[in-house]
Amino acid sequence: MSEQITGKATPELFERIILRRLGAADPDVLTPPAHGVDVGVVRVADGVAMALTTDPVFVVPAYGWERAAWFAVHILASDACTSGLPLRWITVDLNLPPGISDADLEALWDGMSRTCADLGIAVVSGHTARYDGCAWPMVGGATCLALGPADAYVTPQMARPGDAVVVTKGAAIEATALFAATFPERLAAGVGEDVVRAADALFERMTVVPEAVIARSFGLRDAGVTSMHDATEGGVLGGLHEVAVASGTGVRIEVDAIPLRPEVAAVCAHTGMDPYLAISEGTLIATVRPGRGDAFVAALVDGGIDAAIVGEVLPAEEGRTVVRGGDAVPLEHPGLDPFWGAFGAWAAEAAAGADR
Repeated sequence: MSEQITGKATPELFERIILRRLGAADPDVLTPPAHGVDVGVVRVADGVAMALTTDPVFVVPAYGWERAAWFAVHILASDACTSGLPLRWITVDLNLPPGISDADLEALWDGMSRTCADLGIAVVSGHTARYDGCAWPMVGGATCLALGPADAYVTPQMARPGDAVVVTKGAAIEATALFAATFPERLAAGVGEDVVRAADALFERMTVVPEAVIARSFGLRDAGVTSMHDATEGGVLGGLHEVAVASGTGVRIEVDAIPLRPEVAAVCAHTGMDPYLAISEGTLIATVRPGRGDAFVAALVDGGIDAAIVGEVLPAEEGRTVVRGGDAVPLEHPGLDPFWGAFGAWAAEAAAGADR
C-alpha cells in the first residue's frame, strides 16, 4: 500500500488519477483542470467567459464565527479573482457536525453572507445539513464564479518569457497567521507577545482579492499582468514552480528578493517551517509584461499592498532556477507543505495536554 499523506494531492497523483479522467469533451471549456491553475474557464456566450473554482469550506470555530466565515469565503474568492474577471456568484455545500447549534449556524452563515456581499458575490445555490462523521474544519465545499469578457481573463498558462515576476505581501502569510490564531499562548512563550500580535494581524491579509482587483484596473495580458496565481500549498516557491510548469516556461527567482516579514521569520523558525515553502494564502504571484513590472508594483503599493519583483520568466530551455544565499539550484516543487506536519504536531500536543 502507498503511504497516505495529508494535504493537497501531489502533482504526480493529480496527473495519474484526475487529469486523465475529465468526463465529456466540450469545446466551450477554454481552460480545463491543470496543476497550478486556480480556475477553470468556460465560454458561456459569444465573447463572454466564466471562471470557476471549487474548494473545501474551511471553518475553524476557535477563530470566532466572524473571522472563520470571512476566511472561508476569501479562500474561494481569492482563487476565482486570479482570473482577472469580476466576482459574481457562489454555491455553498455545508456538511456540518451534528453538534453545531442553530444559533452558531446562524452566526457562521451571517458572517459568510456579509463577506460575500462585501465582495459583490451573490449566493445562488447550495446544501445545508448536519451529518454524523463530519468534523471541523472541512465542513463541505463551495464553488465561486467570476464573469467577464472572454478576451480579458488570465491564467498561469499565459506567463511569457521576458515577463517580470511579482510577489505580494511576502512568504508564509497563511502559515504564520494560522499558528498565531490557533496557538497564541504557546507561540508567545517562544517568540514573544509582540510577535504573536503582529502574526495574528496577518489573518485579515489572507486574501489576494485586493491585489487582483488592482491588477484588473492596471491592465491584463498585453496591457500588463499576464498571469496570477495564489501561493497556497507549497508556498511561494511551490507556487512559482506551478506557474512555470503551467506556462511551459523557465524562470529565475532571487529568494532574497521575496519579502519576508520579521514576524513570519520568527514564527517559521520557531515552528521549524521553511517560510518559502509554507502555505501562504494572501500572497499573489503575478507575471507582468517587460517594462511594466515597476509600474505594477507601484500600483500595488499605492493600494496599500507590499510587493516586489523577485525574478523573470525565461524560455523553457533556460531552465527553472532559484538563487538562495548566493547559490543557484533548480527550482522544484516541495511536494508536501511543511505547514501540515508542524501544525498537526502542535495540535496533537494541545489535544494530549487537554486530555490529561
